[in-house]
Amino acid sequence: MLGPRLTSLEVCAGAGGLAQGLEMAGFDPVALIENNAHCCATLRANRLGWRVLETDLLSFDPAEHTYVYDIDLLSAGLPRVKSPASVRRTEDEYERGLLEATVWLVAGVRPRAVLIENVPALVSDDAFTGLREFVRAELEHLGYVLRWNILNAGDFGLAQDRKVGVLVALHSDAADAFRWPEPNPEPRPTVGTALWKSMAARGWRGAAQWAAQADRLAPAIVGGSENRGGADLGPTGTKKAWARMGINGGSIGDQVPGPEYRWDPAGPVAGLPKLTVEQVAILQGFPANWHLQGGKTARYRQLGHASPPPVARALGESIAAALR
Repeated sequence: MLGPRLTSLEVCAGAGGLAQGLEMAGFDPVALIENNAHCCATLRANRLGWRVLETDLLSFDPAEHTYVYDIDLLSAGLPRVKSPASVRRTEDEYERGLLEATVWLVAGVRPRAVLIENVPALVSDDAFTGLREFVRAELEHLGYVLRWNILNAGDFGLAQDRKVGVLVALHSDAADAFRWPEPNPEPRPTVGTALWKSMAARGWRGAAQWAAQADRLAPAIVGGSENRGGADLGPTGTKKAWARMGINGGSIGDQVPGPEYRWDPAGPVAGLPKLTVEQVAILQGFPANWHLQGGKTARYRQLGHASPPPVARALGESIAAALR
């Protein structure tokens, strides 16, 4: 990292995946806005110096927090927005409202750059044309040049096929210098190579055999709704993909298999090992010393909704280089 450190304001900060990556890229947050109590506890537990505002973005008034003015970067790891055709619930409308509120916040804060992460469809799907046009019109009016792209976490060292929709907007004096981060030249790791050490941590002798079968990228980790159900690895098709790698995706495990565990890869799914929260953190690129707060389901959901730190770091380094 070259040059002085930069400042950021993060909204919908979640468990801190985006903030971690940006921190490694040279950004220090003046504040992080998040309304989930478990996520706020995680942020406070891991970075005592961060100013965590436990509040809804829709209620945030920058005039009451003037230290957020003239920052270098406004970053947002927003909840997954739904297309207008599929919006049926108040929850879906709220998520779209967060994206609109983030764009309006740019006018109040006037950062040098903006980073918004969301679903790939927001970048390319015709169903989101109207929403993209709203974002373009608002930000171009403020003097920003917009760059849209879809990145895959698998290109940045993660054993996960996770596509991320990204918007980077910079003022014209920095926009020409911006370059999208280059994919990692190393081969993509598989689930087996990423997790075999953790699978063997309690003495399971079959961990190496399991790892050889788990020879592909993981499906995208998902967090699910905060209002419905427990922690699992996704819908039916996703669970089948996990089963082909020898994982029971029906729920999250409390610990990895011990020496007494006998693995039958052709047996029923219910008898396969389950991923632990710690293993999901590895697949999401979280460091081992990042301590998630709350019960098992709350900790898993924080990870499922998180921005992978390695992707955030790569984006942050590209933005920082343009700003400098």
